[in-house]
Amino acid sequence: MSRSDDAEPLWTPDRLAEHLGVPIATLAKWRHAQTGPRYLRLGKHVRYRPSDVQRWEERQVAPERPF
Repeated sequence: MSRSDDAEPLWTPDRLAEHLGVPIATLAKWRHAQTGPRYLRLGKHVRYRPSDVQRWEERQVAPERPF
């Protein structure tokens, strides 16, 4: 079974932790609390779709506050 060429590569927790600048343990806490980005569980492996991470990041932006 092969993925099509246009399929986005999946990120490992290591890759996502590096991207976000957080410890890998934080990602595990977020998964447990269901507060982090959506993830896939492939057997015992956890993977993230970059598009899901981007959507989650956009929801984390604080609203603008008037001065």
